[in-house]
Amino acid sequence: MTRISNTLLWLLVSVLAARLGLSALLPFADTTEPRYAEMARIMAETGDWITPWFDIGVPFWGKPPLSFWSQALSFKLFGVNEFAGRLPSWLANVGIVWLVYSLRRYLHPEPLGNGAKTQGLWAALIYATTALGFLSAGTVMTDSFLALGTSLTLVSLVIRLQGGPPLWSWLFFIGLAIGLLAKGPLVLVLAGLPVFLWALAFNRWQPLWHSLPWVRGLALTLLISAPWYVLAELKTPGFLDYFIVGEHIKRFVVSGWQGDLYGSAHDFPRGTIWLYLVLASMPWGLAAMAGMVRHHWRGVHKLQHWLSGEHNVSTLVVLAALAPALFFTLAGNILWTYVLPGLPFVAVLASGLLTPDTGQRLPRPTVAASLLIPVLGTLASGWVYLYPEQLKTERELVMTASQLAGRSSARLVYTGEPPFSARFYSAGRADSIDVESLRLQLANGTLRRPLAVAVGKNQHDLLGQLQQITDPVDENRRYKLFLLEPMTNNTAGNSNSDRKLPAFHYTEKHQQPLS
Repeated sequence: MTRISNTLLWLLVSVLAARLGLSALLPFADTTEPRYAEMARIMAETGDWITPWFDIGVPFWGKPPLSFWSQALSFKLFGVNEFAGRLPSWLANVGIVWLVYSLRRYLHPEPLGNGAKTQGLWAALIYATTALGFLSAGTVMTDSFLALGTSLTLVSLVIRLQGGPPLWSWLFFIGLAIGLLAKGPLVLVLAGLPVFLWALAFNRWQPLWHSLPWVRGLALTLLISAPWYVLAELKTPGFLDYFIVGEHIKRFVVSGWQGDLYGSAHDFPRGTIWLYLVLASMPWGLAAMAGMVRHHWRGVHKLQHWLSGEHNVSTLVVLAALAPALFFTLAGNILWTYVLPGLPFVAVLASGLLTPDTGQRLPRPTVAASLLIPVLGTLASGWVYLYPEQLKTERELVMTASQLAGRSSARLVYTGEPPFSARFYSAGRADSIDVESLRLQLANGTLRRPLAVAVGKNQHDLLGQLQQITDPVDENRRYKLFLLEPMTNNTAGNSNSDRKLPAFHYTEKHQQPLS
């Protein structure tokens, strides 16, 4: 390998290793990460590998189970903790990085030469250091597995069109199966849209048909993915109607859709997805656009070190990069993670516009751009690690409650629905309590067992009432925690109803996550 290749490889490995390390550092913050992690924890605990459960008796119909399977298996192997929950997304990201590397090599005039390896490493590094690529590599989410499926599908097709080995023709259909089990039929749209537009625009239907074993391949896709859909509908009837119609049609075309059983719909201005694409691809997206303008100004119309063996296959790569933004342009109910399936192809295009292999070493601006997002992410993670109370997480509060329970058998309750992070870190033991019932028990002195009560900081009346009884033992960004103990007979019979109970002062620091 050349000196530049070694530098690129070192940078890539360092970025991936840093992201893996950060996965163990930060607590789960509400709502997405702990919600999915808690469902995976329940799956691992109950052994129910068919239906992900949103809550007791409430099946989760919003997503297929591939990410939950992987996280539950990780919990089984490594324990219930943040690192185990995030490891599957990191592994999926490593798979995407390898696919970006492979695709860029096959777009080089000499796929097996050192130049192709350098360009492959360069494209892989660009993807790994985009804002969303770096973030998603260590986050409990389903989008990483969808992106793995779409990337495997489209990369396999392009490599086959470029004359790659027959194995890639089967990986195309395995990629579809991964997407169907990760997020559903959306994979057919995100992978099919660029292929359809490319074949239609350049009349490439015949090469497309001959490059893949369509009949046997689609049979393989169904063999892998269809059994779970059948079992899920049989176990919890109504799943297919909600998931296919609701999640894949109404969610995107009905603004403020009220049918979401597990959250609230978003309503952003149409076209917002393109802004998300720019933000998600930072800093490389803008740099690539600047490179494109520079190439046009200089009259350079071909990507550097780029071979298009099949007719206009470069257009297929462009369409793959833009497919998510194109599809969600008219959708209002969107998140910025929806552009993730396009980022691997943005990285491949950027690598052809921003070539690094001039001279004997990487230019300093290139190294700086590669380290921008990882360094910012590491600094932000370090700050949050030192000040976890700035996050919407219940990890520290649950740890306090667990130590109180060890001393006084106190049960942790929230005045309202417990946040998902409380449910995860308490292993599902955090409960809710009716505020009026709590008030009545305090007024009548009928509290039967110790309670560790988490009260929302916006519940001013209840906070004032409890602070007349005892001091809070802990607090975080959203809640204050009180230890309420049953009144003794002597206390209950005391005529002085305004007497304060002894305050419980808790001063220990909590350094380790509950797992």
